[in-house]
Amino acid sequence: MKFQPPLSIGANLLTKSIFRSGLLLAIFTISACTSIPEGIKPVSGFELNRYLGTWYEIARLDHSFEEGLEQVTAEYSMRPDGGVNVINRGFNQQKQVWDDAEGKAYFVGNEHVGHLKVSFFGPFYASYVIFSLDTEGYEYAMITGPNRDYFWILSRQPQLSPDVLQTLLGKARGAGFDTEKLIFVNQ
Repeated sequence: MKFQPPLSIGANLLTKSIFRSGLLLAIFTISACTSIPEGIKPVSGFELNRYLGTWYEIARLDHSFEEGLEQVTAEYSMRPDGGVNVINRGFNQQKQVWDDAEGKAYFVGNEHVGHLKVSFFGPFYASYVIFSLDTEGYEYAMITGPNRDYFWILSRQPQLSPDVLQTLLGKARGAGFDTEKLIFVNQ
């Protein structure tokens, strides 16, 4: 005869097992959201103080959270807790209104590496990986998220010179981004 634990013990073990599985899945999901796409290397020698301020969105891969937005900017400033305050702003042409999103960002590791995690929704963070940066003047940058579905070209000015833009697009293609799907933002 095979031993069977009482139902309450078995149910308790099952509940603990489900909880542990759920916890592991949550940890995996959170860490995956702050991961770096394979083959992408965040910039090193990053200086946050030089990166702070206003950036204009030149091009992006489209997502529902930015759908239809023009004149998009990102404003970065220091938070009292040592993190970065993020304010993204864009004009919705169809609705004729400005949309704002306020978030916070923190370094994932070393503060001299351009890899941060950013949150606009409570405890949920996603990667913000600066993988190309004009390190001389901090005038333009390329950003990705946890995978190649996320991509932005940012600039300190509303437009980039055609030569610089073509150079960045070539680097983006070389890094595996689908530049044919880019939306070029009207500033």
